[in-house]
Amino acid sequence: MAKLTKRQKVAVEMHDKEKHYPLAEAVDIVKANASSKFDETVEIAMNLGVDPRHADQMVRGVIQLPNGTGKSVRVAVFARGDKAEEATAAGAELVGAEDLMEKIQAGAMDFDRCIATPDMMAVVGRLGKVLGPRGLMPNPKLGTVTPNITDAVKAAKGGQVEFRAEKTGIVHAGLGKSSFTKEALNENIKAFVGAVLKAKPTGAKGTFVKKIAVSSTMGPGVKLEVGDVI
Repeated sequence: MAKLTKRQKVAVEMHDKEKHYPLAEAVDIVKANASSKFDETVEIAMNLGVDPRHADQMVRGVIQLPNGTGKSVRVAVFARGDKAEEATAAGAELVGAEDLMEKIQAGAMDFDRCIATPDMMAVVGRLGKVLGPRGLMPNPKLGTVTPNITDAVKAAKGGQVEFRAEKTGIVHAGLGKSSFTKEALNENIKAFVGAVLKAKPTGAKGTFVKKIAVSSTMGPGVKLEVGDVI
């Protein structure tokens, strides 16, 4: 690991677990605490004032991060004919129709994003119990059921992040790597928070964003001043 700057050393030493920090200061602390030998992922957790068990309070969406995620994304595409060739040319790792369905049913789940052309949803629908719980089910609202396969595959590989509120009303996402510049992480975090705000459901009452924290894979959570990012 590279030596910490004087500013980063102070950030580590002065981190107060109960304090809420401005975004720029919080990112300094997160980067300073990312001390593992690998390039840690910078993550965000947003505690929202919703109950996702109610349909009108579900929070779900997608955002193309301005600086990408730094993560290598494996993409599976359900398509036939020319669209299948298009998916392969765009860089999808797994492409197929019924044959791909059978592979997934047999346990082949080595992909991070699943995309399908509209005509393939009858096949994909048979995988609902497998893909659904993992958040991999293609969805037209998220742009993963589309005839524009090339654009969808490139977006998935270029920094697109899907998000969905868990049962407890918390949204988690990886928004970059600890090696990213502070400015790049700030931009990604602001873009993600903005996307979640736009996804506010009609049934949400009271305070929508209750708490926000950022951290690295192995580092402690750092609480953000909510008003500094919304």
